[in-house]
Amino acid sequence: MLIAMYSGISGMSAHQTKLNVIGNNIANVNTYGFKSSRVTFSDAFYQTLQGASASTATSGGINSNQLGYGAKVGSIDVINTMSGGADTGRALDVYINGEGYLPVKGNDGMDKYTRVGNLKFDATGNLTDANGSFIQGFDSIDPAATPLVADPTKDLINIKIPDAIPATIPATLAQFSGITIGSSGEITGIDDTGTPKIIGFLAVTKFDNVDGLSQDGSGYSIQSRNSGEPILSTPGTAATGTIRSGALEMSNVDLSKEFTDMIIAQRGFQANSRMITVSDTILEELINLKR
Repeated sequence: MLIAMYSGISGMSAHQTKLNVIGNNIANVNTYGFKSSRVTFSDAFYQTLQGASASTATSGGINSNQLGYGAKVGSIDVINTMSGGADTGRALDVYINGEGYLPVKGNDGMDKYTRVGNLKFDATGNLTDANGSFIQGFDSIDPAATPLVADPTKDLINIKIPDAIPATIPATLAQFSGITIGSSGEITGIDDTGTPKIIGFLAVTKFDNVDGLSQDGSGYSIQSRNSGEPILSTPGTAATGTIRSGALEMSNVDLSKEFTDMIIAQRGFQANSRMITVSDTILEELINLKR
């Protein structure tokens, strides 16, 4: 019965982890760009009490006898399904209508990736997200060309108005109005002469194994050993989504599913706790044999 007690403990621990994940999902039901997670269980290990034997001329085969030792968390998977876009009416809010992530340079200098397109220009002309991380994009093929064309073969640059445009274009944010972002990631503004000018290009990043990305908090994912290398492209090319301005991606948490899973996990936790109670009662009976 001690094995039964430890099995119950392992089951309680596994179901507690599942409840923790469900709680995190529900807490982020209204978090833009959030991807829900799920927990799968697996059996822990087995003790072989009797090995299997093959049949002979005088007897049939015998199956092995094995005793299980409880359950464990098999995996915690991120559900990377795309959610719908919530209209915000703000020109610098962007929604990736398909696969891909916006590459950013975090405050710690790390390369990170996000689907939360809450963008803004700071006082010095840097394009940043809500956390102050630099949004990265492409330089133009020919800075003197008209119109400018993104060059995805070059390294990413931090999008900044003075650095991302030719010298003939005004180099301060105050000299632009009506800044918009097109479906292909081009950032366009109206200069002080009333002429539309492209001032930068957003990039979109894909991975061979998007489920292998590691979550880093604040809406960011980071590359892992199992995600593969980042594949850069302009929005709408190389099987990536186009950019939809004036919208943000909603959380993909399904509340009805989360509440159903919560009830199942709660009952599983209760059943395993009852197993501990029963095992404790049997141990008490054994102890009471000697009075």
